[in-house]
Amino acid sequence: MRTLGEQPAVRDMDAVRRVCAAAGSVGAVGLPATDVPWSEDLQGRTVVVKCGGSTLEDPALRRSFAQDVVELWQAGLHPVVVHGGGPQISSMLDRLALEVRFEAGMRVTTPEAMDVVRMVLTGQVQRDLVGAINAHGPFAVGMSGEDAHTLTAVRRPAWVDGRPVDIGLVGDIVDVAPDTVRNLLAGGRIPVVSPVARGADGQIYNVNADLAASALAVALGADRLVMLTDVPGLYADWPRSTEVIPRLTAEALETLLPGLAGGMLPKMEGCLRAVRSGVGRVHVLDGRTPHAVLRGVLTEENPGTTVLPDEAPGITRGAAPAVAPHEEEAPA
Repeated sequence: MRTLGEQPAVRDMDAVRRVCAAAGSVGAVGLPATDVPWSEDLQGRTVVVKCGGSTLEDPALRRSFAQDVVELWQAGLHPVVVHGGGPQISSMLDRLALEVRFEAGMRVTTPEAMDVVRMVLTGQVQRDLVGAINAHGPFAVGMSGEDAHTLTAVRRPAWVDGRPVDIGLVGDIVDVAPDTVRNLLAGGRIPVVSPVARGADGQIYNVNADLAASALAVALGADRLVMLTDVPGLYADWPRSTEVIPRLTAEALETLLPGLAGGMLPKMEGCLRAVRSGVGRVHVLDGRTPHAVLRGVLTEENPGTTVLPDEAPGITRGAAPAVAPHEEEAPA
């Protein structure tokens, strides 16, 4: 079994190139068939990938995502998956005749809704994703942020138009104990984490998956954080233009953050927290594109938006005022 720091056999990199070539041959991604930059430098590095529930709803995209994660593992990286499940949770709440409501980009989570969140995330969405990854071999192990107190949260305050609003049992992570995740990586496994956290008082909280992925990436010292969403990236001047900001610094993102709305707000907040706390870079990619993860991590020609630390060279620090589009993907 491969452990942390071991290098993969040459055949594993050949497998990545075969996937890249197959993706390019159908025009889905256009990855180079013979050259995968960064791969040598990234071997042995940790990459945290957040996958939203809207991507996981589509069986074909779920299979493509699972294949990408396994290919990263075979290329010598150490992927950790954090998943959402907003659409699936909303569907179950509808079936149970429970209210579905969002404020400040977060799901309003009552105690009854919290029971549904735990059930759907760990009992349905995670099982489907673990199964998709394990179709390629015994790689994935599912866990919740509750397990071994991996994620500890406090109740998250929220404001709308300058006034406080009650969003219920929604948590903000205040502590991460990454040893369980590290042990799984050291054992050659791919951790798949549900964003549910425990409070110091024993209360269970629903945590936005983007913020959970960001906190876990920081605690693990990850080299990359990949955020999959259902828009092409961060728009520069929405709704007047669909131009995506390709690269920006943390400083530029901090300036734009107050103008963001909907599900893009916690997503970009998580990006900012990550690069300000040591993560090398964050990619915000369209999860509706097959093999988006491979393209985002293994090539410099990735679409979407890349957030870099302030000291990163060669990028424009300024950007047009951005207003995030409404994301169809419902936050967990």
